[in-house]
Amino acid sequence: MSVSKKTYLLFLVLPFFGMISCESNFKEVQKMGLSEFTPSGEADSINLKYTDSGRIKAVLISPKMLDYSTVEFPFTEFPTGIDLTLYDANGKRTFVKANHASSFKGTDLIDLQGNVRISNENGDLLETEQLYFDQKNEWFFTQKKFKFTSPKGVSFGEGIDFSKDFKKVNSQRISGEIDKSE
Repeated sequence: MSVSKKTYLLFLVLPFFGMISCESNFKEVQKMGLSEFTPSGEADSINLKYTDSGRIKAVLISPKMLDYSTVEFPFTEFPTGIDLTLYDANGKRTFVKANHASSFKGTDLIDLQGNVRISNENGDLLETEQLYFDQKNEWFFTQKKFKFTSPKGVSFGEGIDFSKDFKKVNSQRISGEIDKSE
C-alpha cells in the first residue's frame, strides 16, 4: 500500500511542477512579444506659441513634453502638467492648468487630468479631476464631478460640457447657489 501512496503523491506533485514551469515560460514569451514603448522625442521647458494669420491663438507652457508619434496611436504627453492660455478673436483669454495632459493626433482631443482648473477674465472658474478639450470645436467636457464658481455663485455637479468662453454651458446633476438678480 505504501507504493500506491507514493505513486499517488507523485501524480499530484509532477503536474504541479509542470504548471510552474509552463507559467514561467509563458511569462517569458509574453515579455519577448512586448515592444519598447519609449518616446521618439523629448523636450524640456516648453513655451509654444500657436499663431494663425499673425494672431496668437494659444500659448502652451510645460516643464516636459514626450512625443510618441511612432506608436500605432500617436500622441503627445505632458507628464508634469501644462499651463495653457487660449485667445479668442477679440483677444479675450481662457486659462487652463492641469497636472497631466495628453494630446491625441488625428482626434483633436486633449485629455487633461489632475487638479484641472479652467478660468477666464470674467471670473468664471471650473475645477475637476479630468476634462477633455475638443480643439476643433473649442469645446470642453467631462463626466467627472466638478465645481463651477462664477461672480453669480458656486455650483457643484457631475458631468458638464461648455464652450471655451463659458458662454454655452450644459451641466448635469448640479446643486448650489446662483444669484439670478441680473
